[in-house]
Amino acid sequence: MPTPCRIICILCLFFCSRAFAGKIVTVSSPDARIIFSLSTDGDGLYYRVTYKSVLMVDRSRLNISFKEGGPFGNSLIISSAKPEKIIEDYDLLIGKTSKVHSESNRIIVPVAEQTGTRRQMNIEVRVFNDGVAFRYTIPAQKKWAEMINITDEADSFNLTQNPVATVMYRVNYTTSHEGLYSRTSLRDLKADTLMDMPALFEFPGGNYMAITEANLHDYAGMYLMKHNNVLESRLSPLPHQTEIKVKAALPHNSPWRVMMISDRAGAFLESNILTNLNEPCKIKDVSWIKPGKTTFPWWNGDVVPDTINAPGNNYVTNMYYVDFCAKYGLEYHSVVEYGLHEWYVNDGAGFQPGPNADPSKAVPGLDMQQICDSAAKKGVGIRVWVHFYALYPKLDETFAQYEKWGIKGLMCDFMDRDDQEMVNMQEEILQKAAQHHLHIQFHGAYKPTGESRTWPNEFTREGTLNYENDKWSDWVTPDADVNVAFTRLLAGSTDYHLGGFRAASPQQFKIHYTRPYVMGTRCHMLAMYVVLENAIGMACDDPEAYINQPGFEFIQKVPTTWDETRVIDAKPGEYLAIARRKGNEWYIGAITNHASRTISKSFDFLSEGNYTADIWSDVPASDPNLNHLVKVVKNINKQTLVTMVLAEGGGQVIHIYADSEKK
Repeated sequence: MPTPCRIICILCLFFCSRAFAGKIVTVSSPDARIIFSLSTDGDGLYYRVTYKSVLMVDRSRLNISFKEGGPFGNSLIISSAKPEKIIEDYDLLIGKTSKVHSESNRIIVPVAEQTGTRRQMNIEVRVFNDGVAFRYTIPAQKKWAEMINITDEADSFNLTQNPVATVMYRVNYTTSHEGLYSRTSLRDLKADTLMDMPALFEFPGGNYMAITEANLHDYAGMYLMKHNNVLESRLSPLPHQTEIKVKAALPHNSPWRVMMISDRAGAFLESNILTNLNEPCKIKDVSWIKPGKTTFPWWNGDVVPDTINAPGNNYVTNMYYVDFCAKYGLEYHSVVEYGLHEWYVNDGAGFQPGPNADPSKAVPGLDMQQICDSAAKKGVGIRVWVHFYALYPKLDETFAQYEKWGIKGLMCDFMDRDDQEMVNMQEEILQKAAQHHLHIQFHGAYKPTGESRTWPNEFTREGTLNYENDKWSDWVTPDADVNVAFTRLLAGSTDYHLGGFRAASPQQFKIHYTRPYVMGTRCHMLAMYVVLENAIGMACDDPEAYINQPGFEFIQKVPTTWDETRVIDAKPGEYLAIARRKGNEWYIGAITNHASRTISKSFDFLSEGNYTADIWSDVPASDPNLNHLVKVVKNINKQTLVTMVLAEGGGQVIHIYADSEKK
């Protein structure tokens, strides 16, 4: 179980507490490189952010409005504040590191209106060495109703220097958050168009910023929009209307509005700033939470050998996959559907729940108890897929039945919203799933915001265009993979339907719903297991695609959770090489976009000593079969210069272990 947080609050000496208007409150990061300043001109709240003495965010307004009293900003006065240093140490069950040490400086600034309804709230700011975050905290008060209705939160992010933006546009708030990213200057971004988060910004001179949110709880999801040439936040409205974004009882907090800042884009992939801003683990006993890899037969078209004369979703076909898992060390098998018909009772069509849909009951001929019992004897856990709108009305009885059967977890799909109502329903699913010892994988879902610290039974979320789409499109290219690594992945665990073993170039790629192709080399596909955080990584191709195939041995051994993460080399939009440690062993994954390239680095993150490196590399360009690869074994140490030669759309993976632990 995660250890309790150790929080040390140290009164800072650089601030004098008193009430004022027209003055500036300043708080810096522990290393003093990031400075956040807050001020008021009486009619509004404004902030600025500098990094290494360079202005990154010029005068930007904090702008929240309510049905009760309109915009907050009537003759504002900033009152007393008590800056403090916060030091936390905590454990993570899933993610990029297992142990986190966090240091930040925090200030909670009381702000009050002097006219009108005389409302009060606090602006809470935390500044880390890798970013800054602020949020609204609204205390209970006699001058306000017990229930409030937030109509807008249009905070501005007035970025300087016209940075290059990597963003994904959205048409409206009903979205699965799956799309292609655009790279353009801030000046050339589309106006008055929703943009998903995280969004990446590259500044002249080599500084970077990513904007997202943390600790989304009982609130609406946030987007960005360029309005009047400045980035502003937008909130997803509650269903069936457009005015009200959040209904809440006081006291109430907004999520954190986060600006990750560094002179290395790779630093964002090493950062735990989002989990730092979330609550500690709420699950007392976490011993049952076991990440791993899973099959997902839907992706490959439910392929089974011709020798299995039992088509359909039944005991025989599922045990074929279970036996495969048991033999090759995959922890889970997912029961999904067959022929576009769910495994559970449903009178709807095309996966849409009908009025009598019941995910607590298997279709006739599918004995879920028998499958779970047989799989358990072989050391394999059973997971299921379920549509959110079939699950939620029957949440309690369904989870109770799953626990009785022995199901270990589920993919919950097709939410396609991030309004306050949906945010609360997803948290309820996590809470009740934990009560029944079930892990959750959200699909058709909004971005993570660090909640895996609080609910570590959430293994992953989709919320990005991924290899699922290879069944019906050619959208997911190596370029798209690289863009995802510097945007969506910054928010946390990213589900991607990994494991396709029919690699093809753009010219070779063909759309097949059954046995799909994937675009890029096989080494690129292997590297994605290391590049992405994902506690329930898939091996979603059919078993015959893997057996006796080069590279499958890497899928068998690669972990899905990590003790340490180091970015070796990175350039947004072009390539990424990342190293992740599990125990005493390191796994390295490198991917490139459509261009070939060579990366030469020594691995100075290694401890002293001699190591063995198993290296899987792309074949030369003269070989047109992108499923071919070259495996070599080398002796290395931390001073050894390792050269990674990546083909067009290629990749490389390396498994490093001490000579004393030779495999």
